[in-house]
Amino acid sequence: MADKIVPCLWFDGDAEAATAFYVGLLPDSRITAVNRSPVDTPSGVAGSVLTVQFVLAGREYVALNGGSAFHFTEAVSFMVMTENQAETDRLWNALIADGGSENVCGWLKDRWGLSWQITPRRLLDLTTDADPARAKAAMQAMMKMRKIDIAALDAAVATVR
Repeated sequence: MADKIVPCLWFDGDAEAATAFYVGLLPDSRITAVNRSPVDTPSGVAGSVLTVQFVLAGREYVALNGGSAFHFTEAVSFMVMTENQAETDRLWNALIADGGSENVCGWLKDRWGLSWQITPRRLLDLTTDADPARAKAAMQAMMKMRKIDIAALDAAVATVR
């Protein structure tokens, strides 16, 4: 591992499956090591997967099979900047599949309970527009959405004169 700070994600036995799923979502992603425990631990027997080192969109992470003591919360999420509606839709649909859940304003939880924000760059462009009326219109439209709809944002901003 080359990064000085590497986020560690705690899983209840699903670290290998979760990381395999995650690295399939984004370019410049891969599993770099699967490490097995040399001893029995509270989360598994000797020889079971303890950690998975992986790169997600060019950043290093570790997934730990730590057991059931801790769970993800919305206090930490992965924000993925998307370039268009097709990428937004693809990631959204993949992450909510098989037990994930939608939330509002582009937020969702995947099947492991990890929170994600699928955020089109266009959303940030519009909500930070130099024209406060355009920014307000974009923000008001976004507040009514679950998955972000770029065309609906553009339509909302187009009504501002």
